Amino acid sequence: MAAVAGERQELDLELREARRNVYLLTAVQAILGTVGPIVFAVGGVAGYQLLGADKSLATAPLTGFTVGVALGAIFVAAASRLLGRKAAFMLGAALGAGGSLLAAYALYENDFWIFALALCITGISGGFTQKLRFAAADASPGFYKPRAISWILAGGVISAVLGPQLVILTKDMLAPVFFAGAFIAVVPTCLAAIAILAFLRLPDLRPVTGAVASPPARPLREIVLTQRFLTGMICGISTYALMSFMMTGAPIAMVVGCGFSQDMATLGIQWHVLAMFAPSFFTGMLVSRFGAERIVACGLFILMACALVAHSGIALWNFWGALILLGMGWNFGFIGATAIVASSYRPHEADKVQGFHDIILFTAVALASFGSGKVLTAYGWDMLSAAVWPVTLVCLVLIGLLMRFGAKRTA
Repeated sequence: MAAVAGERQELDLELREARRNVYLLTAVQAILGTVGPIVFAVGGVAGYQLLGADKSLATAPLTGFTVGVALGAIFVAAASRLLGRKAAFMLGAALGAGGSLLAAYALYENDFWIFALALCITGISGGFTQKLRFAAADASPGFYKPRAISWILAGGVISAVLGPQLVILTKDMLAPVFFAGAFIAVVPTCLAAIAILAFLRLPDLRPVTGAVASPPARPLREIVLTQRFLTGMICGISTYALMSFMMTGAPIAMVVGCGFSQDMATLGIQWHVLAMFAPSFFTGMLVSRFGAERIVACGLFILMACALVAHSGIALWNFWGALILLGMGWNFGFIGATAIVASSYRPHEADKVQGFHDIILFTAVALASFGSGKVLTAYGWDMLSAAVWPVTLVCLVLIGLLMRFGAKRTA
């Protein structure tokens, strides 16, 4: 009985520490998560204004941001090993402040390619921010991992409101250099995140040596070729890439293609980001109750509904409705896929697997972002929504196969 009581007390302490870290990481996610909505609300339109006659490269700065996120996945893994995760996250927040200052400078100089470089640096910071969900999961007991991931993404609800509102309040602050003020506003948010990160107490995930040593880490190839990892990664990539593909093009389609105001487009992004993160308050519980595979499938069906709404017209409600469904579909699909991936490796295998996963993920998302401007310019908004169908159908097949033949865990 004493042994059972001791184990229960140890588990309670572990859970209490995990919750403390999750609350701090959620606050950091809420603050640093404002960068993405700000970039995507104004980056495409600002790029469009900075270009000459050929507007097909308007989304290139947004592609630079997404490429930066992919690079950040490499840098955060290396920085975590050298400096520890807490210091790595603080470095990422500092990069966000620096990249935003450079973006404001590029707008003052009317330099398109410096602007693209600045958003790439800001994206590298975003790559560090993306690691927060894994840090929360890795610092939590197994049964709490889905909720930990869900809580981190729930921090995006604050980001969804704060980011677009910062754009609306500051985009004209430094007129006639429009949008520069929005990037200047990012700097104090990054500094606030650094202050919060100072209070983190994350566990050391390196293999333990000695009598109770962890099992040796498996080769990366062995882990990433398992059915569970591949399915989770492909579904996560597909969900995220589709979201980026449509979200990147939406503000340009609304402002340039259909004549809506920048504020209407920004509010559309706000509703989209709210829909991305608001369901996170209960998505983790749904994953625990029904299984990650079923939640991913729900997300894929919601993405199909998004395509239907987008294809049915170009009124304001079509854009906003499609963006809301796009965010909800991403939430279910990506949280579920992340939970599948997180169950495919052991704790001391985390950094290399997560680094590999995020490099592939954000490279695909970068290509989707770049392709969005090309497709929008050549074929229009309808073609962006049409891409949803083949991708979601393939993912549904993979999820069905995993549910039928895949083991619950491979780690």
